Amino acid sequence: MKRYEKFADQIAELIRTGVLAPGEKVPSVRHASRTYGVSPSTVFQAYYLLEDRGLIQARARSGYFVRELARHSLAEPETSQQPTQTTEVDVSELVFSVLASLKDPGTVPFGSAFPSPDLFPLPRLARSMAHAVRDLSPHAVIADMTEGNPNLRRQIALRYMVSGVMLPLEELVITSGAMEALNLCLQTVTQPGDLVAIEAPAFYATLQVLERLKLKAVEIPVHPREGIDLDVLAERLSSLPIKACWFMSSLQNPLGASMSDDKKRGLYELLHRHQVPLIEDDVYAELYFGSQPPKPVKSFDRDGLVMHCGSFSKCLAPGYRVGWVAGGRYAEQISRLKLMTTISPSVPAQAALADYLQHGGYDRHLRKLRHALEAQQASMLASAARHFPASSKVTRPSGGYFLWFEFPEQVDALRLFQLALAQGISLAPGPIFSATRRFGNCARLNYGHPWNAQSEDAMIVLGRIINSF
Repeated sequence: MKRYEKFADQIAELIRTGVLAPGEKVPSVRHASRTYGVSPSTVFQAYYLLEDRGLIQARARSGYFVRELARHSLAEPETSQQPTQTTEVDVSELVFSVLASLKDPGTVPFGSAFPSPDLFPLPRLARSMAHAVRDLSPHAVIADMTEGNPNLRRQIALRYMVSGVMLPLEELVITSGAMEALNLCLQTVTQPGDLVAIEAPAFYATLQVLERLKLKAVEIPVHPREGIDLDVLAERLSSLPIKACWFMSSLQNPLGASMSDDKKRGLYELLHRHQVPLIEDDVYAELYFGSQPPKPVKSFDRDGLVMHCGSFSKCLAPGYRVGWVAGGRYAEQISRLKLMTTISPSVPAQAALADYLQHGGYDRHLRKLRHALEAQQASMLASAARHFPASSKVTRPSGGYFLWFEFPEQVDALRLFQLALAQGISLAPGPIFSATRRFGNCARLNYGHPWNAQSEDAMIVLGRIINSF
């Protein structure tokens, strides 16, 4: 990172944490230069960058101020209520009906599971694909199929090392996206009828996997900022024969919650005590807004109990369908199970990603992507405060591209979904995120697409529909 980018990130962190409040003046160029030991030109470049990111604005003859995106902000939701039973999962038909709504390119994609493809460096990836395929040896096409491309595995291991996780290459298995990794992990440690602890609310694909494998869900409440309730999990582990946990410890979908390092360590110690494996779904790991990447629970793992799953689909190349799992003590079983099912993800796609990670400027792309998502989040939050009922509640995640809304009790999210779709607006209604179809007055909205007049108009329409209940 250049010096002005680092300084801009420091100021952004002060804004994000509330040290610099909306409407407050940021340090003058002269004061910032003297205080932080940087040149005035560095300060100017940093402030121009923060303007582009939508965090500050210049006022004539007055200096720079933190943007007041809305006069009033919506409150945050509370921790989800604790369900009292284990649950047979049956949500696929509901999920498929929602996903079908996203096929129309004219629909405003608030219900999408992906950010805009316009935010990805697809032309540069195409050059990496051409280069990698040209240099791919015939032997490698066969030899790399099981564990995955060795150059790609090395690049992934290097990124683990930067985040403080020393990972042996033999623990890494390349998969067809994160969903295959998560499926393989679950099949490795469970049998039909077993109990699996999941979050409430949980990503709907989690519920579909449990349904397909005939597993029962034990829902653990999630706080919108702090993550899963460890006290409830401890009680469930003591009273029920839970065979595995499937959690997102950072930027959880749909809430965006991120557990603190202390809480992640506590989660690991709790699972270690009970010898219950953790499947850590960490597909949004690269989309944090702060200056430091969040640590995975995997970083506290000392005996291979954590299966850490990642992917390039949410941050770089969704169509390439390349993910991975750091399988811990289960790596060999996962690799064998993959060989018995899909054998290998695309070998050329793996080679292209390895080339891009090594030569394509991945970190530069990620910084640009994070800045875009952060500005788009601010735009959606401000728009919601203007147009949604004042009693609505919304999360404020420190990364990713989802907001979770809790509307007044009389709002029926499934009916809202239907009415919005009739107006050309998609959203993800709350019941698809629960094995027991709870969260009937909630919805997840995606801010991962560039904010424009169509986005603002869609929020106005949604506000009118919500107010009509």
